[in-house]
Amino acid sequence: MTGTAAAHSQGEPGHVRTRDGRTVFVQRTAGPPGVPTVVLEAGMGATRSSWAAVQGAIAGRAPVVVYDRSGLGRSAPDPGPRILHRLAMDLNDVLDHVGADRYVLAGHSWGGPIVRVATAGRTERVAGLVLVDPTDEGCELYFGRALAVQERITAALLPVLARTGLLRWSTAPMRRGLPADAAADLRTEWLSPAGVAGHLAEAASTVHDLRGLQADPPDTGTVPVTVISGAETSGLGRRSRAALNAAHAGRAGLGPERRHVLALRSGHLVPLTEPDLVAGEILRLVESGRQ
Repeated sequence: MTGTAAAHSQGEPGHVRTRDGRTVFVQRTAGPPGVPTVVLEAGMGATRSSWAAVQGAIAGRAPVVVYDRSGLGRSAPDPGPRILHRLAMDLNDVLDHVGADRYVLAGHSWGGPIVRVATAGRTERVAGLVLVDPTDEGCELYFGRALAVQERITAALLPVLARTGLLRWSTAPMRRGLPADAAADLRTEWLSPAGVAGHLAEAASTVHDLRGLQADPPDTGTVPVTVISGAETSGLGRRSRAALNAAHAGRAGLGPERRHVLALRSGHLVPLTEPDLVAGEILRLVESGRQ
């Protein structure tokens, strides 16, 4: 039998070379001319596949780029420390490579600080930011002893669970609603032993990086910002969810072009549980940034 392979739902594959010579894996889908390109930044330890449902909801209405940070998915590990500013530099390298005039950047969880830092100093090319249940330095829970203990336990358990395959089994609920090819990628790449190593490399400096954001907040100027908060506790606990969403509300209240949206049917994994809501907020900024 002859014929060409079916296109992947997340688009044409390729690689971007960072300023220090590393390569990261990217996928791109096309969109109409004259609108900003959407770039989707995954949460800590997550791969591009976590955005597949949102990307599908945007399909045909804007160009979309997804990628794997170093050490995640199909991107090779980084020999250097995975500190926040290094992650943001890598994102800017991706944007430079894509070469669009204007972008709408969406970041989930730890992706929220990454897109904020990447935008600072390059605000002229960013038409809008969508922060999806983002990690936020305004939430003091990130600096408490309870979270530090939880992170130490997680760092000890995750490699064991990855080696036994239990983590891959646990991704089954996350894969629901994804295109079959993206679901298969997520199963093999997210929460694999290599993926867990990448996650832990990023997690190592989280508190230090958040303290740095408190001391020197990234200046995103007048770039419009939408913050989407999960409304369900999903293991966070009611008090923790309330504290995080209060920080999100504060982030959204820092300027006239800011908006706070509740994802009423979601906990933390909003891109997987309410992709249409996220896509709608992204497309609203795409439309306002149309040339």
